[in-house]
Amino acid sequence: MPIAAKIALLFVVFVDLLGQGLVFPIINALIMQPSSTLLPHDASSASRHLSYGLVIGIFFLSWFLGAPYVSKLSDVIGRKKAILICLFGALAGYAITILALHLDSLWMLILGRAITGFTAGNQPIAQAAMVDASTDDVDRARNMGYIITGVSIGMVGGPLLGGLLSDPLLIGQFASLALPFWASLILVIVGITLVIVFFEDVKPDTAGEKFVFRPTEIFELLWRITKKPLVMRITAVFLFFHITNVMFYVFVINYMSSRFGYGSLGGSMIMLTIGAALAFSSTFLVAPTQRRISKRAILIINFLVWAACSTIFVTSPYAWLCFVPVFVFYFVFGISYPTFLGIYSSSVSDAEQGWVMGMTIAVFTLIAGTSSLLGGELMGFDIGLPFYISIASALLGAALLQWIWRTPDVRAITGR
Repeated sequence: MPIAAKIALLFVVFVDLLGQGLVFPIINALIMQPSSTLLPHDASSASRHLSYGLVIGIFFLSWFLGAPYVSKLSDVIGRKKAILICLFGALAGYAITILALHLDSLWMLILGRAITGFTAGNQPIAQAAMVDASTDDVDRARNMGYIITGVSIGMVGGPLLGGLLSDPLLIGQFASLALPFWASLILVIVGITLVIVFFEDVKPDTAGEKFVFRPTEIFELLWRITKKPLVMRITAVFLFFHITNVMFYVFVINYMSSRFGYGSLGGSMIMLTIGAALAFSSTFLVAPTQRRISKRAILIINFLVWAACSTIFVTSPYAWLCFVPVFVFYFVFGISYPTFLGIYSSSVSDAEQGWVMGMTIAVFTLIAGTSSLLGGELMGFDIGLPFYISIASALLGAALLQWIWRTPDVRAITGR
């Protein structure tokens, strides 16, 4: 694959992750700050928390519903066309979001996030395109490293871009909460141009294949787990893994805003902390850690560290001190999440790799969507409730791992 094509794919992944890191602090400021006109000035704190959970939850649930179809479509019409569909979906989502801000329409904002979520499948398609172009295992590992680079740059760049363009203290009268979305829209257009000009599919033409749309496909994807006892045992722990993660990740900015008065710039700094911790550990420490510690031990340590981090975060009397558990939480996540995916990969045959990876995305997005909706309601009662759930989920996950991962088949794939 030419270097220009790899740069195009890397840029696509960068834009995909940049949008996620950028959106959270901006959405929080739009909904939680009384000065924002998206909600009535006298809207109660409970209704604001509920609206925040709704906007975030709709994005993840739309992602849950759209991901299997977009990935399947890429096998039929080719990676390039599927990537362009995702990019044009992101373009439409950002355009509707910008219009929603000008019209002060919460429901139009939700629509924009739903469209963006339904077409948020670029990263796995870009990964598949890199695999298609790989000549051997070494080349595949190198190409996957490029994807991780794009993810890392996007996770760090999103908060920086959002904080810079939305804060009047940095760019004066030009700043606005809509400006980061305009910047994202322009970057999506650049991504579309790069893909059209430089990227071509490597696999043979699949135009003769027929795409069959089945509304129940996403649920069939998950139901298939029931026929795989080993995958079921892994997934039982994976559920608590993501409940702990999502309850912390989705509401960390919302909590800091409600308790310490953080605006969009402060929220962006939180996302920057998450991105930096995750980028460093996932890029440099996964392989060295797995050589020294078993995968099972990595995940047990992860759960216990998460419980401690959530406890320190929710009980901290100082805003600056909260950044420490946030960093540590996602520093260990950067090691444990690739480890979990490796366990999943080892649990099935080569012919089922696509299914099992798609299933992990489905589990994550379903939990993220439902937890966001539930957590928004809970924060209306007590802003610390999502983090108390995170603590309980981490401890239950560690206990469940010790209990149901004692079988020889699980032990065989969770050692060093």
